[in-house]
Amino acid sequence: MNNNFIKATIIRAIRTICQTAVATIGTAFVITDVNWWMVISASILAGILSVLTSCATGLPEVEYEKHFYMNLEEPEDAEVADDEDE
Repeated sequence: MNNNFIKATIIRAIRTICQTAVATIGTAFVITDVNWWMVISASILAGILSVLTSCATGLPEVEYEKHFYMNLEEPEDAEVADDEDE
């Protein structure tokens, strides 16, 4: 594991935690009905699962970067943003 992989994994885990918190909070009718322990525990579990998934399967953004800096051909499944769409 290198620094780029660790950084990308942390960023992905934080995004997953935030998305889970928003989704869990959104299930309550009003803010006073939110079960905060459930929000916290579900969000932490989602973050842990995100880290484990990243370690098990890798991250596409890190794989693309590795190929780019090693002057290898671009991976076939890499997505490249088009500037023409803007």
